[in-house]
Amino acid sequence: MMERTVTARPDADAAGSLSSLVERQATGVAQSHRIAARLRERIVAGTLKPGAHLSEAALSEELDVSRNTLREAFRVLAKEGILNHEVNRGVFVSIPSTQTIVDVYRVRRLVQCAALAQGYAGHPGAVRMRAALQEAERCRGIGDWLGVGSADIAYHAAIVELADSPRLSAFFGQVLLELRLVFGLLPNAEHLHAPFVDRNRAILGLLEDGRSTEAAQALETYLGQAERLILSAYSPLSK
Repeated sequence: MMERTVTARPDADAAGSLSSLVERQATGVAQSHRIAARLRERIVAGTLKPGAHLSEAALSEELDVSRNTLREAFRVLAKEGILNHEVNRGVFVSIPSTQTIVDVYRVRRLVQCAALAQGYAGHPGAVRMRAALQEAERCRGIGDWLGVGSADIAYHAAIVELADSPRLSAFFGQVLLELRLVFGLLPNAEHLHAPFVDRNRAILGLLEDGRSTEAAQALETYLGQAERLILSAYSPLSK
């Protein structure tokens, strides 16, 4: 009995190649988004400051990724306004303008005060506020003002969680990235953060006492004062 030779169909080969290509592209996109997330974490931690130059060669080696993957991560963050690409100079962490600072604080007042006004003691967001406050106080005690700034970011993210809106929290994450860049503009982190650690404790105390409306009013005053402090410190730096 003669054996038949089975030849793969061209359309099957093409479909397999296309599937493989799509899979590789999806893997590459996922990896670039992971790298973008790691760079965001460095910005939130304050280790990447406004105006910092990002060396493609050094980062691709440090993060163990291809330059193409890193460039895609750069593009993701550039769309978010976190990075800037300057022709013939490279990629830099964005430097917030005065207008950006004013807008960030406008959004903070609209979002955070409303979220705090509907909060209550025992809410998971309130629990995270307390944990962030304790971390800020610990960092203050050892003079780690960069750590105080990171804890402050976590505290204010937790305030937005009181709104029980994952979409709002995701949106506010972008605002907090820009806020960390604003913090990074100022050379004296202690001068920036020292007045507000105890204010954070007072606001949390009002919330835990069931006085959420008063807590929201206190936060609005707090944000106005923080904005004025940052703008007054930033003005000489921008000249």
